[in-house]
Amino acid sequence: MPARPRVLFVTDLAYPARGRRYCDEDIFLSSRLRDDFDIALCHPLDAAALLDAFDAVVVRNSGPVLHYQKEYDAFREQALAHGTRVYNPLTGRGDMAGKQYLLDLTAAGFPVIPTVDRPEDVPALPDTDAYVVKPKAGADSIGLTVVPRDGLDDLAHGDVLIQPRVDFRHEVSFVYVDDAFQYALYAPDPARRWVLEPYEPTAADLAFARRFIDWNTLSHGIQRVDACRTQEGELLLVELEDLNPYLSLDRVDEPVRDAFVSSMTASLRHLLD
Repeated sequence: MPARPRVLFVTDLAYPARGRRYCDEDIFLSSRLRDDFDIALCHPLDAAALLDAFDAVVVRNSGPVLHYQKEYDAFREQALAHGTRVYNPLTGRGDMAGKQYLLDLTAAGFPVIPTVDRPEDVPALPDTDAYVVKPKAGADSIGLTVVPRDGLDDLAHGDVLIQPRVDFRHEVSFVYVDDAFQYALYAPDPARRWVLEPYEPTAADLAFARRFIDWNTLSHGIQRVDACRTQEGELLLVELEDLNPYLSLDRVDEPVRDAFVSSMTASLRHLLD
C-alpha cells in the first residue's frame, strides 16, 4: 500500500482572536483532512524546524506574523530554499506581502477603499470627517486608529496607510479555493464584524471578487476577499487575505462545509501530485 502524503498543518490553537475560535476551526479541518493525509499539527514557531520531514506544509490559523516576524521570515527562507510545497504558496500579492497592494490597487483604479501613504496624496482622498490609519505591516486590526482630518498632520508618514472612513451598510467575505468560489458570508451589523450570516452573492458580487482572485495569480490555495458595501450599494475591497484566512466554517451549513473540505482536499492533492 503506498504511503499517504505527510502534511504539516501550521496553526496557533491558543491565539486569542476576537470573535473567533481558531482552535475549533482547525481541529475540525485537520480532522477531516486526516481522511486523505497523514496530518501533524504544529505551532508556527516550530514550522521551520519540522518542515523537511513532510511532503507539504499547510498554513492555517497561525495568527498575525508580526508577532513572530523573525521566525516567519526564517520559515519562508527555508521553505523557498528547499523547494517545500507550501499551501498557500509563498507568492501571494495580498496580505501575505503586507498592505502595499492597497496602494497598488488604488493606483490601478480597482474598486478598493482609496488608500495613500504620503501626506501630499491625502487631498486625493474623498473628503470626510475622519480617516482610518493602519500600519503597513498590520493585521487583525492591530494598530488601527481613526483620526480627524486635522490629526493627519501629526502622523509619522511612510509606515502607515491612510483611508477615508467609509459609511457602509455591511461587510461581506467571499471564500475561494484555487480560483473556484466556495461561499460568502456577511455581517449585517457593521459594529459586529464576526457575527456572520450566509450571503447569496449576485453575479455582480462574484465578478467583483473574481477581479482580485485573478489579480493575485496564486496557482492554488485559499483566499478570502473582504469588501464593504457602501450606502450607495457599491462594493469596495477592504482586504485580500491570502496567507492564513479565517474561514468561519462554523457559520455555514454542513453541506457547504463538506463541499469546502472536498475542494481543499482536491487542491492539496493536486499540489502534491
